[in-house]
Amino acid sequence: MKYFIATLGTETNTFSPIPTGRTAFMGARDWFRTDGSLQATTAATLPLRTWRARAQADGHEVVESICAFAQPAGLTLRAVYEELREMILDDLRRAMPVDVVLLSMHGAMIAVDYDDCEGDLLAHIRAITGPRTVIGAELDLHCHLTEAMRENASLIITYKEYPHDDIVERAQELYDLATRTTRGEIHPVIAYYDCRMLAIWRTPYEPVRSFVDRMQTYEGHDGILSVSFAHGFPWADIPDVGAKMMVIADGDEAAAAALARRLGREIWDMRDSTVASYVSLPDAIGMIRDNDSGKPIVIADVSDNAGGGAPSDNTIILRALLDAGVDNVAVGCIWDPAAVALCIEAGEGATFDLRLGGKCGVTSGNPIDMCVTVRRCIRPLLQTGLSNGQATLGDSVWLHTAGIDIVVTSNRQQTFAPDAFTNCGISLDKAALVVKSAQHFYNAFAAIAERIIFVAVPGCVMPDMNGLSLPRRTIPMWPHVEDPFA
Repeated sequence: MKYFIATLGTETNTFSPIPTGRTAFMGARDWFRTDGSLQATTAATLPLRTWRARAQADGHEVVESICAFAQPAGLTLRAVYEELREMILDDLRRAMPVDVVLLSMHGAMIAVDYDDCEGDLLAHIRAITGPRTVIGAELDLHCHLTEAMRENASLIITYKEYPHDDIVERAQELYDLATRTTRGEIHPVIAYYDCRMLAIWRTPYEPVRSFVDRMQTYEGHDGILSVSFAHGFPWADIPDVGAKMMVIADGDEAAAAALARRLGREIWDMRDSTVASYVSLPDAIGMIRDNDSGKPIVIADVSDNAGGGAPSDNTIILRALLDAGVDNVAVGCIWDPAAVALCIEAGEGATFDLRLGGKCGVTSGNPIDMCVTVRRCIRPLLQTGLSNGQATLGDSVWLHTAGIDIVVTSNRQQTFAPDAFTNCGISLDKAALVVKSAQHFYNAFAAIAERIIFVAVPGCVMPDMNGLSLPRRTIPMWPHVEDPFA
């Protein structure tokens, strides 16, 4: 059999001030023309590496197209999306006939004039392959499940974990189901249930942890092939925004729909117990002052998370720490390529006045003018990323001012792991570590933290769902309305 594989994705925040252009894809570390599966392990290459290894071990032929994954930001430019799409389609036309198409996509990619890039790409692929080819898609759980996806894909699998440490497992699941479908062993049908909810579900916490474990117990029984809970990505003003339950059954669409509805109603029923809690900034500073445990409090700056499309140059928390006079704190990672260039030019050991952050717009806060010492220049700074892949923060510097260590980077990326600090030489023996991330940091930092708290200051990815304006979603949603099913 012949397998065709490709990666194309980004997570689009329609409120982000940062356009997603050609350089965001083709100038990024995760850009490869036809050999991403042979490159270093990253979140973008992991599915390709998994599919190539499995297919070749089974004696199948593999044809690979692009690997292109851009950091989350604002709308992708129309010409850029169409160029990337045509690369995949041209490669597919040359590879035809193929038995299986496996795609790694985010599921929340929006381009100018394209609300649903994934659905559009799947429709174009289906038009080339015809109805018999098995088309499978692996998606981030922060996706928008659309009818175009369901109509054109044979199989859709989303990550089950947040943080996403199950990318390989989901790639394996998709490969197994696609192979069985091609052999005629199963006949998958996909059903959705619209939960009509905007929320954030962190899978390490109860009751979400038990729900995710329980939903997987249905797989492999009574004709149920796969169960996915698509949390959705709330910061996107499109018609399909919101959480959905998805079930794939073997030839029985009614059974898939019934289970999707049952599990979706379970999500609805536990809505009050899964509302995320946030600590105020003054309370967080008080906790830092009182922390004598010998382990750091880890403070998540969720509203300036690059993983949700934010600039990661917001200065509000850093300003509050400086004003409060707290010390023995490390903050990372602030995106400011201009500041990095100035610091590298000044050199290690230099002390000078620097303007930091606050550059991308109103959601970035104001820049901070301060006297800093350049402790170290790192070219490039690497950190451990999703599913233990490697992620690069580019040329970066460790700055010190007023008892606070700051990691400033030239690549915009959320903080995934403690080595974002330690690879600079910063000790983790702190009263607090402030990380610009919403959840993906959690597993890596939990073992070293005295506690983990989430702080929501004004920013591009504010977690207040009631404050999100989504006029293009015409179906009512909780918490905008008390009962969207009424």
